[in-house]
Amino acid sequence: MERRTVGAGALSVGAIGLGCMPMNWAYTASQQSGEASLRAVHAALDHGVSLLDTADMYGPFTNELLIGRALRERRSDAFVSTKCGLLVGEQHIVANGRPSYVKRACDASLRRLQTDVIDLYQLHRADPEVPVEETWGAMAELVAAGKVRALGLCAVGTQAPRRAVGGARAGVRAGAQAGVRAEASAGARTRARAGGYDAAIRQLARVQQVFPVSAVQAELSVWSPEALESLVPWCASRGIGFLAAMPLGSGFLTGTLPPGQGFEPEDARARHPRFTAEIMAANQPIVAGLRRVGEQHGATPAQVALAWVLAQGRHVVAVPGTKKERWAVENAGAGGVELSAGDLAEIAALPTARDSWY
Repeated sequence: MERRTVGAGALSVGAIGLGCMPMNWAYTASQQSGEASLRAVHAALDHGVSLLDTADMYGPFTNELLIGRALRERRSDAFVSTKCGLLVGEQHIVANGRPSYVKRACDASLRRLQTDVIDLYQLHRADPEVPVEETWGAMAELVAAGKVRALGLCAVGTQAPRRAVGGARAGVRAGAQAGVRAEASAGARTRARAGGYDAAIRQLARVQQVFPVSAVQAELSVWSPEALESLVPWCASRGIGFLAAMPLGSGFLTGTLPPGQGFEPEDARARHPRFTAEIMAANQPIVAGLRRVGEQHGATPAQVALAWVLAQGRHVVAVPGTKKERWAVENAGAGGVELSAGDLAEIAALPTARDSWY
């Protein structure tokens, strides 16, 4: 698989990573199986994936324990990314950015992951009661102590408002590299603010003064391209890696989720405004468009969706999540799909994704 560089430290990872959250958290709990998930991890590593993305809150804790079982055998094959800063309670999730807590959390993650060093340690969310510079400073001390190699920050959950129905999807830049510029439709109820990631960028600029940011993780996909307006270019201009979270639209862009199938109560999609039966049906033309492009390459809609993410810049790494071996292998295969300028233009012309609040 193609390798990509994450951050100023020149950390090399496969262009496609593996999001490990679905194995223990947020999606279809009845289908979660430790042994099946381990097979998915090993299959991904066998097919050139190196980035394994987890967090202490997934489970909580059980996902790191699961990944630790794989690392015990294959640490040299993996680039380990985990996160700190969120505490899970019975009915709530709260941020904790106190330096003493961050250091304890790192030690606990190292034990669960059965490793001596975390390749990328990410701040999951900033604590509003603790200056982010203090939290980041504690994380930098972990680098100095040899427990962590590089630092990253998650901007998931801070994105701009969704684009309105009818907006133009994107434009293709001249030259070999293609990008996307989403445009709001005139007269639409909801418009994205220019610079919708302004708060995240301000936060990144603050921590960058304390210790270099190697990677930023935020949502990016064909149906959620908002990060391309400011956040992805900001990272590119500073040599910072961009980890594209939810590049398959929480499974929708794979074309394997029929409208009206329903989701288990604890599944995050049961409350997502794009996963009602009506809206899933309304957004099917997006999947159909990805399928048309895929037919020209012998690729699935999911592989086209991931290839589109990779086309947004050499600093971008796609991190699709799965708990199944079959999908891990298919996702890894997206690294071999080369989209042409015509393909990208066809994807750019697809309808803007709808939400239920429209």
